[in-house]
Amino acid sequence: MSDGDAPADDLAGGTAQGATRAAAVVIGRNEGVRLIACLESLSGRCAPLVYVDSGSSDDSVAAAAARGAEVVALDMNKPFTAARARNAGLARIGADAAPYVQFVDGDCIVELGWIETAADFLDDRSDVAAVAGRLTERFPEATVYNRLCAIEWQAEPGASDATGGIAMMRRHALAEAGGFNETMIAGEEPELCLRLARAGWAIWRLDHPMALHDAAMARFGQFWMRSIRAGWAALEGALMHGGGPERYNRARVRSTLIWGLAMPLTALAGGLGGIVAAFAGLLSLASASFAVASLAVALAALQMVRLMQQRLRRGDGWRIALAFAWFTMVAKPAQVIGMARLLRRNLRGGTAGLIEYRRAG
Repeated sequence: MSDGDAPADDLAGGTAQGATRAAAVVIGRNEGVRLIACLESLSGRCAPLVYVDSGSSDDSVAAAAARGAEVVALDMNKPFTAARARNAGLARIGADAAPYVQFVDGDCIVELGWIETAADFLDDRSDVAAVAGRLTERFPEATVYNRLCAIEWQAEPGASDATGGIAMMRRHALAEAGGFNETMIAGEEPELCLRLARAGWAIWRLDHPMALHDAAMARFGQFWMRSIRAGWAALEGALMHGGGPERYNRARVRSTLIWGLAMPLTALAGGLGGIVAAFAGLLSLASASFAVASLAVALAALQMVRLMQQRLRRGDGWRIALAFAWFTMVAKPAQVIGMARLLRRNLRGGTAGLIEYRRAG
C-alpha cells in the first residue's frame, strides 16, 4: 500500500508515533528517481532523516536536501564502502535522537506501517538488536535477474542469523558492537549481525511488509558482477569468522569451490584429456577421461535438478525453477573470481574498490 492509500487519521497517528522512536539513515549513489521515492516514503515518519551520499554525479544531494533530509556527503578521497556510509549516517543522528534507526538503501521504498510495527516489536523485545520484515522486488517481471532478486529477498519469519541491509536496529546495541565494519565492500550486514549475536543479542524477521526494492538489473553483465561481489563477501566473512563455532560462511565457500571451480575444471580436464588420448591412440585412457568429464557434468545436472525441486516445492512454476537453478550454477564461477580477487588483494595489500553492477538511476 502506498502512503496515498492510507486514511488521513491513521497516517497522522503513525507519523507522530514513529517519528519519536526511530531515526532513518538512507545511503545512495546516483539513485535518481529511486532516491526521491525512498525519501518520500520516510518523510514525517522518522526523525532525523539522514541521507548519506557516496559521490553521486546526479542531483541526489539537492533532491535529498529539498525533501528535508540532513545530507552527509562522504569524502570520496577515502575508500568508500556501504558500511562507511551507514556509520557516517549513524554519527550524524547524534546521541540524543531516537533509540532505533531504520537503515534503507536509496533504491527502496519503505512500506506504510513498517516503522511503527518494527519500533513496537523492539519496544516489546529488549533482547532483539535488529529486526527486518518482508522485502519485495518492485518489478519482478521486468527481467529474469529481477526475478532472481525477488527469490533472494524471501526469508522465513522468526529468529534469524541476519537481516540484510534494510532493517531497524537498536542504536545502543550498534554502539556496543562498534558499528559496521568499514573495510568490507560487501557482506557487512550479516557480519555485523554475527557480532551482535555473539554479544548475546537476537536478530529477528517479521512477517510484515517492510520495503519495496528496485533491483534494476537488465543485463547478464550486471548479474555476473553482482555474483563476483557475492563471492568476495563470502570468502572475506569466512576468513574473518569461519574459525568460530558458527563456522561462518564456510559452507558457502565450500559450495562455491566445488561447483564453480572443481567441477568445471574436472569436466574440462577430462574432456581435453580424452581428446588428446584418442588422437594418440590410447583408447582406454580416452574412455576413462571422457567418463570423468561425463561424471562431472552429470553431478552438475543433478545439482540443478535439486535446486529446481527446491523452488517447485515453494510453489514456483517450472520456468522460474529452471531459471533459478541455471543462474545459481552460472553464478558459481563468478563467485570464484570474486574470491580470487580478494586473495590477490590480501597478498598485495592495499584497499579494495567497489564492485558495482548498476548504472546510475
